[in-house]
Amino acid sequence: MFRDLIVEEIRKHREEYAARFNNDIDAICDDIRRQQQQSGRRVVTRKPRPATTQPKDQPAA
Repeated sequence: MFRDLIVEEIRKHREEYAARFNNDIDAICDDIRRQQQQSGRRVVTRKPRPATTQPKDQPAA
């Protein structure tokens, strides 16, 4: 199997970052939001897409 060193490095950093917050997703998100505010960069939030009327696995009537 192919071994991708870049992917391995990214996963290592992701695991280290998550460990700093005891893998608490709320704490991780709070930190990311804090970093966004401190960066001074414009953050774009897109409108949610409208829900589909039919599940994808069912044919149209």
